[in-house]
Amino acid sequence: MKKNKYIKELKIANTQKRNGSDNNKKDVLKIQSWLSLYAIQHPESGTATGIDGDFGPATEKAVKNFQNAIKIVPSGIITPQLFNKLCEGMKDAFETPLQSTSLRNAVLEVAENHLKNAPFELEIKGQSNSGPWVRAYMDGHDGSPWYWCMGFAQTILDQAATSLGKDFRSLMPLTYSCDTVGTTGLQKKLLTRYQTIRNNPSIMKPGDFFLLQKSRHDWTHTGIITSVSNDVIETIEGNTNQAGSRNGITVMKRTRNFRNSKLDVFSIEPLV
Repeated sequence: MKKNKYIKELKIANTQKRNGSDNNKKDVLKIQSWLSLYAIQHPESGTATGIDGDFGPATEKAVKNFQNAIKIVPSGIITPQLFNKLCEGMKDAFETPLQSTSLRNAVLEVAENHLKNAPFELEIKGQSNSGPWVRAYMDGHDGSPWYWCMGFAQTILDQAATSLGKDFRSLMPLTYSCDTVGTTGLQKKLLTRYQTIRNNPSIMKPGDFFLLQKSRHDWTHTGIITSVSNDVIETIEGNTNQAGSRNGITVMKRTRNFRNSKLDVFSIEPLV
């Protein structure tokens, strides 16, 4: 994969514990982040804690609560082995071998694998769009300015293409910008405008990117099309929410009425 910064999110250098001589602030931040992400999926667990890089009594208790939740002795200490359990969802999303032999099916398989592992952003030091999942999709970047919908979509395409020996950059440049992908689509004649889509929905195929148009050369959000039926597309999108925001908080499966929205479509057909 070209987008492989996720690997850094799966490791800590040494065992981390309260008042530990080998404590490392970056590793403690990762631990606190994953504890808080675990709490989002398991709100009863009591693992949500501050994300400040200080392994204090609150972090120690959150670790014990995590250990209780997975039914191991609650020592309050995070070894590299225990950290693997904290972040196993990301490892599953990125490293589960794919069964699909066609690119379009592989894109859908990868997107579903990520979706089921609940990628979610965090707010760290007052900055939204933060945390391990965002950095994985955005090549190490995070923080409020780093809208991650395109980072997510390209990660899915990259992972699927790599599994089949292809390079997604032959289709589009590595970018975090919907505008860059939209402009590339126009130049390569791979972008179909929403007016044409409404008249001929068969142009859209699973695995293609939708681009939500603000104006003819300004796109504000993207995601993976997973199915097309009647007036509706189903999608898997990053950095979205229930309202379909371009600056939401999670990866989500959504339905969109393409006849009521300005949804241009970028075809991945040349890479297929």
